[in-house]
Amino acid sequence: MPIYEYRCQDCRKRNSFLILTSNAPVPSCKHCQSTNLERIMSRFAAPKSEEARMEALADPSNFGDLDENDPQSMARFMKKMGKEMGEDLGEDMDEAMDAMDTDDMDMGMPATESD
Repeated sequence: MPIYEYRCQDCRKRNSFLILTSNAPVPSCKHCQSTNLERIMSRFAAPKSEEARMEALADPSNFGDLDENDPQSMARFMKKMGKEMGEDLGEDMDEAMDAMDTDDMDMGMPATESD
């Protein structure tokens, strides 16, 4: 199926459209209805067996820098796991992971007191 992806130049959101003819009208952003869209390269998937994905996730080298008490470390690990499993968690999850990774987000963690 000819699915094309565009990024809105006004709201910066990604949009996917099924375009069946070459003379189709210019689509508008699903989020802000702007027609100021730029075509971007679509994601593609490389086939990988379930066994190969599980082996890659179980590789001990993936856990070397993992600290379950550090939100940034967990965000990096979750991104890596999502990519390995071929799952698209959506833009909202990507933005949340980016915010955790760059420490732009208050995680609601209680402050630790030093003795």
